[in-house]
This record gives sequence, C-alpha cells and structure tokens, in this order.
Amino acid sequence: MSDLEDNLFKTPLSSAGGFRFDEKVALVFPDMIRRSVPGYGHIIGSSGLIAKRYAKANTVIYDLGCSLGATTLAIAGEVETPGCRIIAVDNSEAMLAQARMRLSEPPIDTLPIDWVCEDISDMTFERCSVVALNFTLQFIEKGKREKLLSDVRRALYPNGALILAEKIVQENAKSQDTLNTLHLDFKRANGYSELEIAGKRQAIENVLVPETANAHIERLTRVGFREVTEFFHCLNFKAWIAVA
Repeated sequence: MSDLEDNLFKTPLSSAGGFRFDEKVALVFPDMIRRSVPGYGHIIGSSGLIAKRYAKANTVIYDLGCSLGATTLAIAGEVETPGCRIIAVDNSEAMLAQARMRLSEPPIDTLPIDWVCEDISDMTFERCSVVALNFTLQFIEKGKREKLLSDVRRALYPNGALILAEKIVQENAKSQDTLNTLHLDFKRANGYSELEIAGKRQAIENVLVPETANAHIERLTRVGFREVTEFFHCLNFKAWIAVA
C-alpha cells in the first residue's frame, strides 16, 4: 500500500489537536518518521541483523512499541533461527490495525507474528532472546522506565539482546543547540514548513521526553545488562545493543 504524505501540522495546533498515535497519525506515520528521524531506515535494517545474530532457537522475540511494524518486519525477514516467533506490541489499536493491513499477505518463510494491543509498562514478558525497543522508551513515563527495562532484562535469556533506539539530549547546552538547529534543517530539507515544525514541536512537548545518552547507559547497567554498545548516532538520535 502507498504511504500518505504527512500534512497533519499544516493545520494550526488549535484545530489539529495534540499528538496522539491515532488513526490520522497511523496513516501518515511512515512519511512522518522518514522526514523527522535521520537514519531511521538504517536503525530498522540493523535491528533485523542484530536480531539474526542474537536469536536463539524456539524463543520469543519482542518488538515493543511496534507502531506499524517496521522493526517487526525487518526481524521477521532476517531471523532464520528455527522455532522463533515475534510478539509485536503497541498500545495503539489504530497503529496495529495499519500494521496488520500492511501484512495481510505475509511473505513466505518469515517468522510468525502475534500482534498485541497492550501497555508495555504493565506486561508480563515470556522468556525471550531478543527485544527491540525502538523510539518507544521516550514515550514512557520517566518513573516507569527503569522497571520496564528491569522486567525486560529478567525475561531475556543469558546472552540475549535488547535493541534500544532513542532521541537524546546533550549534556552540554551549546552542543544541544547545535544539534537542534541541524535537526530543524533536516526537517526543512525534507519539506516541512515552519508552521509544521512549530506545530509538531508544541504537540509532542511533554509527550516525548528524551534523556541523555549517559542516563540510558547507566540505567541499562543498573538493571543488569553486562555490555552496552552504541551502534548508531546521528544528530540527537542514538541506538545501542545491550547484552544480558
């Protein structure tokens, strides 16, 4: 199916409403994230390759905050380990409905996928070998983030892997200003107007709450991951592999 252009914030915020992962967002999400997140395609592709390396036979692989299932499909297309299945979880039924529609005819020889509508903060996880958490933790209340990662760590088999991608903030204010400016240039280069940029920034404020890279690394270490390796960094976006 062809993706629609993201025109949501061509309408002023007062009439467009705040940011929610509803049907309107689901319909334009691929275009929105492509034009907003530098390197998104690289992170998704890398997630499939990482899952292929760390997947263990007859285990579950989770994609938490799966949205339209881009990471899910990348993993399903790469992992050849026998007996694996993917549980793709999102708390937006609108996003899952679009994900299911996009996979109405799944490719042959890919992993089976269970689509689940649930709040990942409240889940009980099955034992698993790989968990993807791409651009999802930033939407979880700060006070719930450590418990979620601790639950994930306990569910992972030894030497299992968490894939974590997030928007971050810099500890140095001048560096933050520089990268903010470059990110705005990235959005402008992808066709967003000043009205759209301002509208989305206002809508997503207090919904997406980023943290520093060190905050992420220290938390992952606290909950018991023995190895945390950065595999992507562009502007204010980073991604890590955390090994249990």
